[in-house]
Amino acid sequence: MKIRSRAPLRLGLAGGGTDVSPYCDEFGGAILNATIGHYAYASIEPLESGGVEFASSDQQQTVRYAEADRFAPDGSLDLLKHVHNYAVEHFAEGKPLSLRMTTRVDVPSGSGLGGSSTLVVAVLKAYAEWLSYPVDDYELANAAYVVEREHAGLKGGRQDQYAAAFGGFNFMEFGRDGRVLVNPLRIAPGVVSELEASLLLFYTGASRASAAIIEEQARNVETGNSQAVEAMHQIKQEALRMKESLLRGDFGQLHEVLRASWDAKRRMASGIVNDRIETLYNRALEAGAYCARISGAGGGGFMMFLTDPMRQLRVAESLRSSENLGIVYGCHFTHTGAQAWRVR
Repeated sequence: MKIRSRAPLRLGLAGGGTDVSPYCDEFGGAILNATIGHYAYASIEPLESGGVEFASSDQQQTVRYAEADRFAPDGSLDLLKHVHNYAVEHFAEGKPLSLRMTTRVDVPSGSGLGGSSTLVVAVLKAYAEWLSYPVDDYELANAAYVVEREHAGLKGGRQDQYAAAFGGFNFMEFGRDGRVLVNPLRIAPGVVSELEASLLLFYTGASRASAAIIEEQARNVETGNSQAVEAMHQIKQEALRMKESLLRGDFGQLHEVLRASWDAKRRMASGIVNDRIETLYNRALEAGAYCARISGAGGGGFMMFLTDPMRQLRVAESLRSSENLGIVYGCHFTHTGAQAWRVR
């Protein structure tokens, strides 16, 4: 028997960065995101011979260890070790587990689509299914946050874990003491179809500056950098406007929100937008794109463009001609969060 699981990656539409401490702890954050048809996958094969094996198909790494109730980080697939340790402690009552864990993610690391957080959600979902441990979406997302941010010490916000667990279009609110409220949105099918027809994802290459950008955002709040804090206030308001735009199907306002969000995000921290990203943004606008957004912390990864559906190919060709290493992705929106199943 094998246990499979998957969790969807997310596309941030508005509010990005306001889910990062200390901003959300002090002012409250608001995010609007949607999950897309690209996934993180996990597979568990129970072993009777003892020992534990962790493998990442996309990173082409495999590590093996003797059976133990806890594994210390050693630089090889450490995130999977942290998830395993959490599952043993919380799902298996501290009893050692023997298994082969294999994972893969549909997009490259550093993409800005929440890949590492989504992977943690998928792996936790697989452990919960294997061990018949009941966990709801809030508990799953919070467990993934604890593993990644507290145990593994990776910098970032809170939206990715909740998007992966819940799936769909969600307006999320982040308050003091880690309080999170996920509000699913019922977007009209025609609005979703227009978004999918208009959407173009362009991979610029892995972001190498995301951790530094997140640290700078936190430092700007801690030191009271008025320009950066005001930019984050504006971005939070844009999440409310984006919610209204989607529910009403007002694409004119939606484009305005994304343009305003682009300008505000540049003021949150240096490195979010660099010369290369600015060049791509301007080239896409010249080719007919309405607006753009940098996904994740910025500095690289995916850029999202909204275009007239009939001009999408022109925009894609313009981006390809300027970036030999750039990759154009299509996508569709999904409505299901993390899933797990058994294969016999």
